[in-house]
Amino acid sequence: MTPDLSPLRLIAYRVLRSVPIRPFLVGRPATHQAGSARHLAGSATLLIRPATHLARVILTASSHLVLTPDTGALPGGQVLQGLMNGLDGWALALSLVGLVIGAAAWALGSHGQNYQQSFVGRRAVLISGFAALLIGAGPGIVNFFFNTGQGVH
Repeated sequence: MTPDLSPLRLIAYRVLRSVPIRPFLVGRPATHQAGSARHLAGSATLLIRPATHLARVILTASSHLVLTPDTGALPGGQVLQGLMNGLDGWALALSLVGLVIGAAAWALGSHGQNYQQSFVGRRAVLISGFAALLIGAGPGIVNFFFNTGQGVH
C-alpha cells in the first residue's frame, strides 16, 4: 500500500521500494564464470547506492526548497532589467521594419505579377507580425509556465 505523499515524494518512495534484493546483472551472466555472482553482488551495491541516496535526498529536500525570483536580489539586477527592456524595444523596432519591408515587397510583387516576390513579402509580413506577438507575449508566457511549475508540489 502506498502512503499519501506529494508527487515528488511518491516518486522517491517508489524508487526506494523498487530497489531489488538480488543484484543487477551487468555484463556477462553469472553462469559464464564460476565465482562471478560474488563479483556481481559487489558491483550491484555500487549501482543501488546512488539511486537510493538520490531518492533519500529528494525525500528530505523536496519540502525545504522555495523559489522567489527577484531581480533586485543580486547586484546588477536593475541593469539586467534595463537590458531586457532595451532588447525588447529593439526587437519590436526590427519587427516593424520587417513588416514594412515585407508589405512593400508584397505590394510590388502583386502589382508586377511576380508570384515569388509577393510570396516572400507575404511571408515577411506574417513572420514579423508573429515575432511582435511573441515579443509582447514573452513575459506572460514565461510567467505562465513559472506559475504552473510553482503549482507542482
